[in-house]
Amino acid sequence: MKLCFNQATTLENSNLIKDLEYCEKHGYDFIEIRSMDKLPEYLEEHSIEELVTYFQTHHIKPLALNALVFFNNRDEEGYKEIISQFTEMLELGKKIGIKYIVAVPLVTEEKILKEDIKTSCLEVLTELSSLAEPYGIKIALEFVGHPKCTVNTFAQAYEIVEAVNRDNVGLVLDCFHFHAMGSNIEDLKKADSSKIFILHIDDTEDFPIGFLTDEDRLWPGQGAIDLDGILSTLKEIGFSDVVSIELFRPEYYQLEAEETIKKAKETTLNVVSKYFEIGSVGISR
Repeated sequence: MKLCFNQATTLENSNLIKDLEYCEKHGYDFIEIRSMDKLPEYLEEHSIEELVTYFQTHHIKPLALNALVFFNNRDEEGYKEIISQFTEMLELGKKIGIKYIVAVPLVTEEKILKEDIKTSCLEVLTELSSLAEPYGIKIALEFVGHPKCTVNTFAQAYEIVEAVNRDNVGLVLDCFHFHAMGSNIEDLKKADSSKIFILHIDDTEDFPIGFLTDEDRLWPGQGAIDLDGILSTLKEIGFSDVVSIELFRPEYYQLEAEETIKKAKETTLNVVSKYFEIGSVGISR
């Protein structure tokens, strides 16, 4: 399994240049680039060609642009905006060589029927799939474990991905989100591992279902998530692609960026290496 760093982990104490430098130094294989803030910040003073050259001349490679946000159940104007954003991400992604674009479902106060959520997700993801196919880029749907997210459990997200039935549409399995709304490990046991594109590793304080927020995340292995259950199940079903550390812990933002990146790797390896050999398997799907 390959090791990846998600820039949310150093959201407030670093930038893309530093993240790349420290991830390269500490032996990460991939990085998930935040397309809503860290990449635009980088492009204020640097060109996309500079970023391309960096990846061509260093070990670390770009895994994903994170993220296309709130893609489903939008009004006509919002839908057009999503398509425009996605098209721009495809062009950027092709240049720098990403494998995935992470797509995040709508978070809203509005009560929307599950049938209408599924219908919208199917329609939009199918169109995004067709747009992405010529670029060789895949779409990774990330369910969010919060009551106000329209897709908030593994089972619901997996049902949508199965219904889309496209090779370039799969899932992000984030352990925090899996835990936060009580996703069922039995659903994961029945899943086709080829539908899971990215594993996000993290942990959390022990709050009840429905009350957890991103700031409750902890270093892997230091919280209440059944990481052993998730990782052993992933091994059983044949997943071995990439694990990406993603934390939003405010107190971790008070650390030096390099310390955060080093600690993130150490804690991830302590948990994941019980089930997978890190660095041994590439991403070929």
